Amino acid sequence: MKTSDRKPRVVIVGAGFGGLRLARELRRAPVEVRLIDRNNFHTFQPLLYQVATAGLEPEDIAHAVRGIFQKQKNFQFRLGAVVGVDRAAKTVRLADGEALPYDYLVLAAGASTNYFGAEGAETYGFPLKSLTDAVRLRNHIIRQFEAADRDPSLIEAGALTFVVVGGGPTGVETAGALLELFEKVFAKDYPHLPVEKARVMLVEAAPDLLGGFHEASKRHARETLDKRGVEVITGAPVVRVTPEAVRLADGTAIPARTLVWAAGVRAAPLADALGFEQTTAGRIVVAPDLSVPGRPEVFVIGDLAGSRDEAGNLHPQLAPVALAGARHVARQIRRRMTGAPPEPFRYRDRGIMATIGRHAAVAEFGGLRTQGFLAWVMWLFLHLVMLIGFRNRLNVLVNWAWNYFTYDRGARLILEVPPEPPHGGAAPRQRSGVRPASRIS
Repeated sequence: MKTSDRKPRVVIVGAGFGGLRLARELRRAPVEVRLIDRNNFHTFQPLLYQVATAGLEPEDIAHAVRGIFQKQKNFQFRLGAVVGVDRAAKTVRLADGEALPYDYLVLAAGASTNYFGAEGAETYGFPLKSLTDAVRLRNHIIRQFEAADRDPSLIEAGALTFVVVGGGPTGVETAGALLELFEKVFAKDYPHLPVEKARVMLVEAAPDLLGGFHEASKRHARETLDKRGVEVITGAPVVRVTPEAVRLADGTAIPARTLVWAAGVRAAPLADALGFEQTTAGRIVVAPDLSVPGRPEVFVIGDLAGSRDEAGNLHPQLAPVALAGARHVARQIRRRMTGAPPEPFRYRDRGIMATIGRHAAVAEFGGLRTQGFLAWVMWLFLHLVMLIGFRNRLNVLVNWAWNYFTYDRGARLILEVPPEPPHGGAAPRQRSGVRPASRIS
């Protein structure tokens, strides 16, 4: 094929919500699409906490990337970790030495956990950013109960105290799910253990839970958690974590062997290595059309992008923003190919929601707000629809129905993953979809 006849190559880094949607949006475009990720599957991250709390199996919320694009003729997948980008040669370098050429490069590597400088949090805490994280946390939770069943004196030392840090949707959902697991399932699994002594604590640095929600939603979430037995502490940042305790800024020391860190995210480590200008939490500064200033062939979408609304505020790092960004960049690539001028990215907020547990959730859509059972049903339906693949949806629906009618969980398994260190916390790990890259040349 002559060079002039070659189709432009669009290389996408990251198989998250944005990366997958962009590849799909380009299925009829006259381009070659190459998607790179260090995993050969896409993870539905909003339900990771359910894997961690034994509500779902890992394969229920994951789907093989190649399976998603079996019928897309202009698509290729590369399993690999990005270690660099040569801007002059327009190539993406992989850890195995391969260099993939591109005409358009889209960075969609997602986010990693933000520990906000809390000493020991990364070493001893459990994040929830990957399937490995979720399975490791599930293993750890079950091991704590097994240990306490052998030696109940461990309870007073914090073996059954579970501290969830972060009062956003992930933290609220995780705290509620943990409490249900203990009260509805483990109370029957461990009949000789005083499971009622297990504590779930939700710690938030801000004065309220669910920042960004209406005051009524915040109040409902707090009251529901309090009523169900979650111990909520607000206005108290975590400053230090040890294998035996969690210490707060006000001097409080909580004896605990488990810390779930759901306090926030920052851009994936890839962003720090590229040499582009960055905003808060490492996000890459982008032009109004989501391209990198001075690099019109490079786009950034999703959690990695420092895009802003009309008021100059950074867009939230949520899946709907990534999906909207993917659709926008697909249009811009088509426009570039025809010589049309770029268009600015506009995101219309479609609403936010969070579940607190059985029959309890909050949902906000524009000026409309709902709480309780109706919001819970809406949350279930939306997450079921957003899952990729009919089999995944069916599996999740069956598991949810089983959990709902039997008050039981099917996935109470300790699976083999990389061993935990002696202290019992989570070992340091890579926290992004790609390996930290070398600086762009």
